[in-house]
Amino acid sequence: MKTCCNLSDSSMEDKANGSVDTKSPVENGQLPDPANWGVADVVNYFKATGFEEQATAFQDQEIDGKSLLLMTRNDVLTGLSIKLGPALKIYEYHVKPLQTQHLKSNSS
Repeated sequence: MKTCCNLSDSSMEDKANGSVDTKSPVENGQLPDPANWGVADVVNYFKATGFEEQATAFQDQEIDGKSLLLMTRNDVLTGLSIKLGPALKIYEYHVKPLQTQHLKSNSS
């Protein structure tokens, strides 16, 4: 099983809107396919992207990469029991782009 790369804070650039540019993830300039991530990889991804407190919600709900790719906006906003602000940022800047990346990489 492939695991997500360890992202360090030094490889990130925080943006004012809460999104983060990842600068060191590897496969073809993109993160490894989240479909291959375990629960710990998902947790580590969100910790590394500045959502340390919220990352535990993914662990508590046993969200692995395949589950992450199936999540809807409503799942993130209500199913994880996290505050609305971080939940919106997690979905818009992380979950949705990871889903889009996964779809693009598997449709070619």
